[in-house]
Amino acid sequence: MSKQTILVVDDEQDLLDLIEYNLKKEGFNVLKAENGQEGIKIAREQKPNLVLLDIMMPKMDGIEACEVMRKDSALKHIPIIFLTARSDEKTEVEGLDKGADDFITKPISTTKLISRIKAVLRRFDGTEEEVQKLEVHDLQIDKDRYIVVRGEEEFQLPRKEFELLYYLASRKGIVRDRQTLLNRVWGDNIYVVDRTVDVHVRKIREKLGDHYIETIKGVGYRFKE
Repeated sequence: MSKQTILVVDDEQDLLDLIEYNLKKEGFNVLKAENGQEGIKIAREQKPNLVLLDIMMPKMDGIEACEVMRKDSALKHIPIIFLTARSDEKTEVEGLDKGADDFITKPISTTKLISRIKAVLRRFDGTEEEVQKLEVHDLQIDKDRYIVVRGEEEFQLPRKEFELLYYLASRKGIVRDRQTLLNRVWGDNIYVVDRTVDVHVRKIREKLGDHYIETIKGVGYRFKE
């Protein structure tokens, strides 16, 4: 998405406001909750890109909330970072054992916190399982042979068109902004403009039809569910 969404769950209102302010400065959307129960409810409704979770909270603590999210099929793939004043090794081990992706002890500078959040988001985005042959809708997308098959037809797409199609299809239903697509398909160190993505999507549609890749106005593209 053009703006990734972070859900911050903490019962300290001042800290919530401080984190929200700094995350928004970095271009993130921010959701807030004051306890584990509320956090789970918002996560189920909004599907954030990452959850920043305190441990010591009323109604449901962070450890229990993490455990619930990891058992929920709709939430289990969302990365979770604990941000807590609990600094003992036992709590850290328990948090990581329950499925957290990182454990950060308060206090921490907002600069370091945002750096850790970005690192987890990069790791999460880069470790999604990759298969060599996708079957989506009526298409078979074969990465071993770099061909797309539909019924009796075979399509030999240019390399970047194929890789763009494969990337979107392997994340069916998930919106990706143009910059993310540029980074993932063309690479961080190659200078190309946003318009490059639009041109390649147009060429894919000309060959396969326009009913696979959706344009999400003001955001980017997704492969239709």
